[in-house]
Amino acid sequence: MAHQYAKIAFTESVRQVQQEQNSRAGYAGMDTGEDYNFLLSQQESDFIQDRDSFYMASVSETDWPYVQHRGGPKGFLKIIDEQTLGFADFKGNRQYISTGNFRTNDKVSLILMDYANRRRLKIIGNISLVDEGDWEKLASLEDDNYRARVERGFTIKIAAFDWNCPQHITPRYSESEVSALIEPLENQIKQLKEYRSIKKQLRQAALGNGELPVVISGVRQLTPDILAYELRGIAGEALPKINAGSHIQVPVELSNGDLVWRNYSISSNPNRTDCYEIAVKREDHGNGGSVAIHQQYYLGLTLHCKTPQSFFFLENNNKHSVLIAGGIGITPIKSMALELIKENKSFEMHYAGRCEKSMAYTDRLKRQLEDKLQLYPSQTGIKLSIKTLINNLSEQKKKSAHFYFCGPSSMLTDLKEIARELDIAKDRIHYEQFTAELGKSVKKCELTLTKSELKVEVESNQTLLDAVLAADIQVPFSCKTGECKSCVVQVEPLADIHHMDNCLTNQERASGKMCLCVSRPNTDYLLIDL
Repeated sequence: MAHQYAKIAFTESVRQVQQEQNSRAGYAGMDTGEDYNFLLSQQESDFIQDRDSFYMASVSETDWPYVQHRGGPKGFLKIIDEQTLGFADFKGNRQYISTGNFRTNDKVSLILMDYANRRRLKIIGNISLVDEGDWEKLASLEDDNYRARVERGFTIKIAAFDWNCPQHITPRYSESEVSALIEPLENQIKQLKEYRSIKKQLRQAALGNGELPVVISGVRQLTPDILAYELRGIAGEALPKINAGSHIQVPVELSNGDLVWRNYSISSNPNRTDCYEIAVKREDHGNGGSVAIHQQYYLGLTLHCKTPQSFFFLENNNKHSVLIAGGIGITPIKSMALELIKENKSFEMHYAGRCEKSMAYTDRLKRQLEDKLQLYPSQTGIKLSIKTLINNLSEQKKKSAHFYFCGPSSMLTDLKEIARELDIAKDRIHYEQFTAELGKSVKKCELTLTKSELKVEVESNQTLLDAVLAADIQVPFSCKTGECKSCVVQVEPLADIHHMDNCLTNQERASGKMCLCVSRPNTDYLLIDL
């Protein structure tokens, strides 16, 4: 017989039931081979020494079984050798049922439980009382750090053991186990409280040096990574009137201490002057601005912003408007939709994102726009096809509709290409970008600033504007996306320039004007009148 536990526990009647229940074949392999599961391995020893209680069954002379709980300090059930266990019997309720049963029947069964990890070990063997005169053995079973009276000692000669499956074991945890589990959380909470305390002490009452002071009067969580900030006048005064699609530059202090400006579309109703709302998506792998805003902006903080500007606006006509938004690009598009509703003009909105949970303002837009809104949550298999969208328009709308877009550069590229393919005039395509996209083929170049008598190296991952600013040359700028003309400079009229702006006329470009924020020379060097 190989498995000693099966040899003892699998009686003929047990085997008969196993046969009836079609489980016998699964245990047949336990009947052959060398004997095992009667000598403790390191695995069983470690498990036993880590327990602070067990259940013990004995049988009386009337053949009734009795199960009792035994407890003590962790490891009080001691390993004497690979086939022998011993434990001190601490003073309890003084019924002595187990002790009495063992006088007539030395057979014993133990179940040791690890509820937290849903494990259990069953042991059967023969138990014997340690002689009162065997002080050495009794002393070896005691625990000097456990204050309980030892009444007797027992040793168990192991006949067999078996591990049970975790089925139907409900995880339970001791106080020490719970403490070990929550200790990292408690440490983290402590650190967060300390950080919050320090942050509160270091909080600035105001940030920025712009001409428009506002106070953060509300903060809302739109999606897991998008926060909306409500901005109001310091004393409740009216804010400057804006157009749908306007943006505001807000001050941000980066982790290195630099104060920079970031553009955010005003997503609230453009007809409101009591407050503006901006929505900021946290970009953990961006340039640090959005992360800083999420960390620094709080209720009551005063921001000295720059006056809102508008380079992306609705055309003053009665043509059908097709609004297209991708991700956080919904912010100016939402404002435009609210303006079109007020003016009772014909429009439709198409809003794409990963899933509705990550798409800001969907709940409000559904209520406000109803059937004018079409959502494209790509994770559900619904994807926006700009070509299909345009082809589904009526012939009249295809010929006259204006398209307004804000979203990822890849979607903008698709829109431009499809518009060109379908002969849609450029003046009917309107869009906004918050960052200048550098193409993959962009190379390093060298600028010679003639007035400053300075040479500036521009890396392939830099815009000309960023490189000039990094060289401590003060030049005006605003949008950084080729929309506003703030950073226009003069170069040689015959210079080979790849113009990427949306603000200069062909005549201005021919005269040597270029936007530092988005345009770039097609050569390795360029002379600039700076």
